[in-house]
Amino acid sequence: MAETEMITPQIVEEFMLRMHLDYDEDGNLERILKASYADLRRRCGDYELIDETFKELVFERSRYAYNDALEYFSDNFLTEINNLMLFKALEGDSDAAE
Repeated sequence: MAETEMITPQIVEEFMLRMHLDYDEDGNLERILKASYADLRRRCGDYELIDETFKELVFERSRYAYNDALEYFSDNFLTEINNLMLFKALEGDSDAAE
């Protein structure tokens, strides 16, 4: 599934509820979520939004972007980003061993 297809209206709605917003700001939230999803897949690996840990990280990055504080996201969530990268790398190693 293409990256842009992963941010469904339901994902936007879930993010809006989490942020206590009652409107989409003419697609701004969807653009923020798509950028966060793409950036974190590039950094962490080929995760989908069904993985709750990855989805949480996408929402957190989106929250930082929405609040114009994106420069603080990587430092504040470095452990979570590294953990996802490590899990994906270990998953690849176990596939190669079989």
